[in-house]
Amino acid sequence: MAQFDMKKLSLGDKVVAGAGVVTLISLFLPWLGYSVGSFSASESGWGTGFIGWFGAVLIVVAAVYLVMMRSGANLPDISWGPGVVVFGASLVGTLLVLLRWLTLPHASYAGGYYSWGPRIGIYLTLVAGIFQVIYALRFFRSTGERAPWVK
Repeated sequence: MAQFDMKKLSLGDKVVAGAGVVTLISLFLPWLGYSVGSFSASESGWGTGFIGWFGAVLIVVAAVYLVMMRSGANLPDISWGPGVVVFGASLVGTLLVLLRWLTLPHASYAGGYYSWGPRIGIYLTLVAGIFQVIYALRFFRSTGERAPWVK
């Protein structure tokens, strides 16, 4: 069994892992909300459609994979290296969440008395995903791996 040592994580690894934790928490926060006067209702990330929650899960998976790799866990053999897996999962996940954000309905009427649209959870997920993509790209470049589409 692998022993987890926080000292084995670089700053970039911690950012990738932290983005995964923020995304996991954000899945339970409101992603879409409605309000009419003093009444309001919202949907968490799990209730806003497959594209949104699947993208968020990919961001979490990228973080878990990197932490497991750094802790020395026995990971299955796959044809891509860890840099490609972490960067690919975080990039695709963030793009899916971005797509979901762009397709969420939003409007406001009567000076904000009646409104619906994106809420804090999807914004936190997007910010965490962007940070994760940046640091996953740095991790990918540091591994010296070739992109799967480059021969």
